[in-house]
Amino acid sequence: QERFVESGGGSVQPGGSLRLSCEATRSGFSNYPWAWYRQVPGKERELVACLSPITKGSTTTYANSVKGRFTISRQNAKNTLFLEMHLLKPEDTAVYYCNAGTWGGNVCTAGEPWGQGTQVTVSS
Repeated sequence: QERFVESGGGSVQPGGSLRLSCEATRSGFSNYPWAWYRQVPGKERELVACLSPITKGSTTTYANSVKGRFTISRQNAKNTLFLEMHLLKPEDTAVYYCNAGTWGGNVCTAGEPWGQGTQVTVSS
């Protein structure tokens, strides 16, 4: 059974940094597009960062709100996805999820399953 397990969340002050990890039990890890999403209560899940399959050049795209502050990457040998987050802002507070879906039109589209997520809280 496939599982995605996110970790690394926590509470930080504005301007701080965190590194999220996602361990995935999925064969052919690098052949999928991988993405980080976030969600706050009462709002839809938001795509934060996308990493295309290795066959599509492993290109990255980011939501405008995080561009220049967040970096998505993966370690294929360990089936692990990362999200480096710097200069964190209170509006980055959310539960963060990793996901592997489909790739089309240079866009990540979400698939199943979803993990339990990891909470990131940015406040002073």
